[in-house]
Amino acid sequence: MIQKFERDYTEIYWGDAIEVLSQAIPDCSINLVFADPPYNIGKRFSKFVDKWANDEAYAEWCYQWLDLCIQKLKPYGTLYVMSSTQGMPYIDCYLRKRLHVLSRIVWHYDSSGVQAKNYFGSLYEPILHCVKDRSNYTFNSHEIMVEAKTGAKRKLIDYRKPKPEPYNSQKVPGNIWYFPRVRYRMPEYENHPSQKPERLLERIILASSNKEDTILDPFSGSFTTCAVAQRLGRRSIGIELQEEYIKIGLRRLRIRTQFNGEALYAPQKTFTRNVDQSQLSFFEDE
Repeated sequence: MIQKFERDYTEIYWGDAIEVLSQAIPDCSINLVFADPPYNIGKRFSKFVDKWANDEAYAEWCYQWLDLCIQKLKPYGTLYVMSSTQGMPYIDCYLRKRLHVLSRIVWHYDSSGVQAKNYFGSLYEPILHCVKDRSNYTFNSHEIMVEAKTGAKRKLIDYRKPKPEPYNSQKVPGNIWYFPRVRYRMPEYENHPSQKPERLLERIILASSNKEDTILDPFSGSFTTCAVAQRLGRRSIGIELQEEYIKIGLRRLRIRTQFNGEALYAPQKTFTRNVDQSQLSFFEDE
């Protein structure tokens, strides 16, 4: 059974992603999809463990919701997909036959400790940036400019031009992004095992949508996509299966203060020291 909650330009669907996409979301109605599905690595999400019988079964499940997401996109729409390093090859090979893959992005993050002892542990997650129409899609480069270290810090002169001039002090980000992971007690922290940073979603939403566009997140989790979309003046649709995370979305998006008689409260946290903003672009390409 699918249950819908809404307020103003924000909608939450409580149900299975494939069922909601099939039954409740009109075709060609979405400007931007951001999909961050379970990774098939055995992580527990409330009452669900993200483990399939084998890689092939997981890939077939991914193909079902990917086809539906493509179906829901407008002709000039954009799709971003995250996955594990193990799962992304299946998704990449599948999507390159159906969409135009513009970028293969690496979200690099810091380690909280030893990642592995018998192999090289993973310190990044891959993101695909895809569009339906390579000649007609949204990309607001002016909204996401970052410091160009060569021009801004070294103050070099470009003598290759007819009239020498300083290198640009800003540039469009490359495809290696550094944003710290969301930690316990950080201001944006929610009780979810794979919460994505607001700054990550902010870059994606600013780059690939405009105000009043509609953004869809079929695996909403902590509802960061919808929260950032709401703050940036976009419409949003979030889909989530687990009741525990639906309650996060209802509270975080200011749709409800109670759910089935239960008052909804943010997790208690002591704010951590602010991250040094100068470090956030450290791993951008030079």
